[in-house]
Amino acid sequence: EMKKWWRIIGSFAFLVVSFTALSVAVVANYFIPGFSLALGFLLGGIVSPPDAVSTGAIMKFVKIPGSTAAILKGESLLNDASSLIIFRFALAAVATGQFIWQDASLNFLWMVIGGAGIGLLMAWLFVQAHKRLPTDAPSDTVLTVIEPYFMYWMAEQLHSSGVLAVVAGGLYMANRRLTFLTSTSRIRVYSVWESFVFILNGIVFLIIGLELPEIEAGLRSEGISLSSAIGYGLLVTGVLIVSRIISAYVALLATILFRPGVVPRANSLRQRLMIPFFLGWTGMRGVVSLAAALAIPVYVTDGVAFPHRNLILFITFVVILLTLVVQGLTLPLLIKYGKVFDGLTE
Repeated sequence: EMKKWWRIIGSFAFLVVSFTALSVAVVANYFIPGFSLALGFLLGGIVSPPDAVSTGAIMKFVKIPGSTAAILKGESLLNDASSLIIFRFALAAVATGQFIWQDASLNFLWMVIGGAGIGLLMAWLFVQAHKRLPTDAPSDTVLTVIEPYFMYWMAEQLHSSGVLAVVAGGLYMANRRLTFLTSTSRIRVYSVWESFVFILNGIVFLIIGLELPEIEAGLRSEGISLSSAIGYGLLVTGVLIVSRIISAYVALLATILFRPGVVPRANSLRQRLMIPFFLGWTGMRGVVSLAAALAIPVYVTDGVAFPHRNLILFITFVVILLTLVVQGLTLPLLIKYGKVFDGLTE
């Protein structure tokens, strides 16, 4: 199903995320005192990717067509990689104080192409290992936990994108899981990973509560009031929501213009206009944004504190909270009263 909608998925995973990060960068640079454009892109890279877990949790309570579900699922697999690439380049620009477009373009191509290629190569090797080694359900489960880390490590050692390597390799292995995993192994692997993801999400959000008092104290020491920080968080959240909705319409329009036969079905013009709005509204932020924000180093070099680290973390917390509460809780209402998918079954 995702293969059929790869054009729209690619638009959302790369173009929409890039436009969202750019919008946040420009607004943050203009409205937040002392916020450079590099810091703006850093913040944009952190908060631009929607959270797959949050969206998936909401989708359990609503019924949507398979095509829309495939688009959201496919986007969630790739948008983390694109946003973290932006994050990496912006972090380097903040740390070094310079950004060379030519070098960045070449590095970007290598990170994308090299990361995907390394992931596919490693995945092929792992599939062969599963087929040839005398594995059982427990050993298969352990291998599925180890393999993503090995893909990530190998890609990072070659200065490519570890996230893209894991995504590409994971898709390859998932498509061929029936050839090397028994039914018992698949059931065991799914159960373990479901519990593993749940625990990790709980730990990450627990960190918010543990870090918040220290971050608030850091903001006060930097002369930033709590009300101002909340205001910046509200501003960035608004930019995220609006820019994603706008870019969702642009992405769908581009697909209609170039490949009119490859768009989600709709029974009316109103429904066709509502589907991009729905896709734009499913922009809840979560674990990836929080993990990226926490990955910002405390110091740049020689003991110099990283500029506005506490503010970036606080804004990220506000964005996660608001998008989960506002967008997450209103998504079922949007589907029901907006009649987004009435009459659609696929």
